[in-house]
Parts: sequence; structure tokens; C-alpha cells
Amino acid sequence: MRRPASMWSLETLGRVRLSKHFFMRDFLYSEIGNFHQRQNLPQDPDLAIAHGRKLCTELLDPLEETFGRLAIRSGYRSPDLNQYGNDNGLNCARNDNPWECHIWDWGQGADAIAGTSLAIPWFADQYGAGRDWRDLAWWIHDHLPYSAMWFFPQLCAFNLDWRPDPHRMIGSYVAPKGLLLRRGETPSEPKAARQKRYADFPAFRGIAYP
Repeated sequence: MRRPASMWSLETLGRVRLSKHFFMRDFLYSEIGNFHQRQNLPQDPDLAIAHGRKLCTELLDPLEETFGRLAIRSGYRSPDLNQYGNDNGLNCARNDNPWECHIWDWGQGADAIAGTSLAIPWFADQYGAGRDWRDLAWWIHDHLPYSAMWFFPQLCAFNLDWRPDPHRMIGSYVAPKGLLLRRGETPSEPKAARQKRYADFPAFRGIAYP
């Protein structure tokens, strides 16, 4: 697929289905782009689609199957848009930051990455009533092949990313702040203790793709 050169080709890109529950259009909206009138178009649509499909099929579809509708807060960002956000203090990491997960068409092979910021309304309600964000973090750790998670105070939203060789790292800006799990570490809580945290969660529902 060529880079979108018109409204019609952008519409075609938006119609690309990434998985059972998600289309490319779900990830193209940008509040930064909208407010500051900056385009959010992939430089390499085919690469963005390929990496986005991995993110959706391996991580987001099982989450939506298990917890219901997800709220995508920030999805794909073009290198131009992301750099603009970083240059202007709009909560975007540098393009060359190894944890910047929104630029899906930036790396290839072992450097491939695709991520999104999302909230899970089912859990956000419980978090608002005082539930520990680590309950959700450990559930994801024990059920999904994520690479990294970073949690935020509002709505217990978090960055979730896919890599072909997952880092398995968890960090948070919610107390206790910092790294809950470093790359290559064994979880500080044994699995039995982690399972008690999320014993009341819905039964896991994955999707078997051919």
C-alpha cells in the first residue's frame, strides 16, 4: 500500500482490518494532530499495518474478549507528529526513545514495535473506587505476551506494546511509582499471590487465529 496521498486513499487505509475487533482507523485519531492541525499519516503503511496486526491479535483482541470494550486513548503516531509532540511538551517521547511505542513503522525485525495507550472501562470503575493498578498489571503479565506496560493515574490508562522479542517490563506513574518489573527479572510476587489479586476477574478469553 502506498502512503496515503488523498482523502480517498486515507479512507482506504482506515478500512484495513487489523483483527477481529479493530481497524486501522481506530488508531489514527490524534488529539495533538487535530488541535494543532498536523497530519498523522504512516510513512510506510504496510509496515504499520503488519505491526498493528500483531498488537491487535496478540494483545488487544484478548483484552476486549475478556473485559469488553476497550477505550483507545492514543494509537498510531507518525514520526512527524510524534516529534512535534515531543518538541512542544505534549507528552510524547523522543522518536529515538526505545520505549516510544506509537510509531509503528519506525523499526523492523528485532526493532519492530507497535503500541497504544488504552483504558479498560471495566477496570477503570474499580480503580476509581480504590483498586490497586497492580491487579491488572499482573493479570496481563500472566496471560498475554506483552513487551512493556506503563500505567498512568487517570483512569488507570496504560501504554501497552508488542515486540517480536518481548521485554516483559512493567512501570507506573501511579504509586508505588517506578518499575514493578525490569526486563529479565522474575516477578517479586509468586504466581499464587498474583492470582489472588485477580481471582474475581472475568475468565480469560483468547482468540485462536489460523
